[in-house]
Amino acid sequence: MAIDRLIQPEETENEQAHISENREASYNNELSLRPQNFKQYIGQKKLKQNLELAIQAAKNRSETIDHLLLYGPPGLGKTTMAGVVAKELGANFHITAGPAIERGGDLASLLTKLQPGDILFIDEIHRLSSAIAEVLYSAMEDFGLDIILGKGPSAKSLRIDLPKFTLIGATTKTGSLAAPLRDRFGHVHQLDFYQLEEISTILLQNAKLLSLSLDQEASVEIAKRSRLTPRVANRILKRVRDYAEVHGTPNVVDLETAKKALKMLEIDEHGLDSSDRRILKIIIDKFNGGPVGLDTLAHAASEERSTIEDYYEPYLMRLGLIERTPRGRITTPKASKLNLS
Repeated sequence: MAIDRLIQPEETENEQAHISENREASYNNELSLRPQNFKQYIGQKKLKQNLELAIQAAKNRSETIDHLLLYGPPGLGKTTMAGVVAKELGANFHITAGPAIERGGDLASLLTKLQPGDILFIDEIHRLSSAIAEVLYSAMEDFGLDIILGKGPSAKSLRIDLPKFTLIGATTKTGSLAAPLRDRFGHVHQLDFYQLEEISTILLQNAKLLSLSLDQEASVEIAKRSRLTPRVANRILKRVRDYAEVHGTPNVVDLETAKKALKMLEIDEHGLDSSDRRILKIIIDKFNGGPVGLDTLAHAASEERSTIEDYYEPYLMRLGLIERTPRGRITTPKASKLNLS
């Protein structure tokens, strides 16, 4: 079961519940903080260059761009980039998610509503069932939809021609995509983690959109705690704004206010929260730094195995604080030097 953590890069349970009701409406509600074009989109320089080239070439030929797959860790802006591509093309943007497409009829309904040149964005595309993915193959390659009417000997196949459209898929797990689906994307690009300066710039840009006065030092301090992930940075920015509203000067965040807010939120200078520190402390104190098996660690932390593996480990490993070994998880000397209290 997923947990709501301020600094988790995945969408929180509350965000997921809201988006599952109407993903397009949710995306539109968040447009105020989403860049609308490549100029506004901070970071991902190489990706932007490649996409700008593809878009310009497609415009010159009056064609749609090839299907596009974006992959990388959560929170780095895959959905936002898909929206920017649609804006740059001047195309209608339709957004959904793999888990929302449960039957062939759901996919058929989405595809038959598309107009020539439209963009269909499927988030978490790796979570499409194999049956749905097979229906998608011909839609992507031949712009046609084969529907079976009836059952048994009397069943008939109906072919529906589709307008030429562009599918943009987003995934955090490219290895979970079936090879035939992955091969049908003409463009496959990875989103990288951001630089500290880029996160700081994003924070300053979004602070203006929130009518918030955020000074440079405060933006850097928040950026340091954001795990170099825009979604996390924006989430922290809003909580720091709340702190300023109650305990400081409304709509004004300086370095001192930011530090006080971050201390209250228990997010340290490494971007670790109390849950991260608890996991490290358990491995160090209870298991002498490891190795400890994942199931044993989950039991000691009163967490589910998947929660440890999906929510805690990735960032702790990226910081070089824990390592996976054949015998289990171990902490590194770097972790032992941290203040985990």
